[in-house]
Amino acid sequence: MLRENAPVKAKPVASGKPAQGQCLCGNICFEIDVPARWAWHDHSQNSRRAHGAAYATYVGSWRKRFRITNGEAGIVRFENKTAKATRSFCKRCGTPLMYERARSPHMVNIPRALFAGRTGRQPLYHVAIEELQEWTYAGEPLVPLKGFPGVVWQRSKKKRGSDRDGMF
Repeated sequence: MLRENAPVKAKPVASGKPAQGQCLCGNICFEIDVPARWAWHDHSQNSRRAHGAAYATYVGSWRKRFRITNGEAGIVRFENKTAKATRSFCKRCGTPLMYERARSPHMVNIPRALFAGRTGRQPLYHVAIEELQEWTYAGEPLVPLKGFPGVVWQRSKKKRGSDRDGMF
């Protein structure tokens, strides 16, 4: 039974196996100690362009809990002086590997998609949401596309024969 003024001992945080990740070609391998510090979806123009996608999902790790385990010589860096940030890529396959900001020198941010397993954090935050593009999928209902197994689509609300965005 706890007394009201008795000190409460915190349970130690269970540290699991490190989360491992790699680039597309497998030349660069890395790991972070889990749990990751945090995770988020980045809708900024810079991340969209660096990843060629609607947004990038990152996990952040303390630098001291991040390790390159293979291929460090195969990493190239792009320094964006305006944003005061550095992005690292695999020089063989071009996979974005790390995003580092001058204002957070103790952190390294890694694209979530590079990890095969869990990182100990789910992306709960949206950064630069005001830059969200109107063409980004926002959870609208999707239906199977007849004749194309594994493909789903959002039915158009426009009448047939009307002008459609992206069609010819």
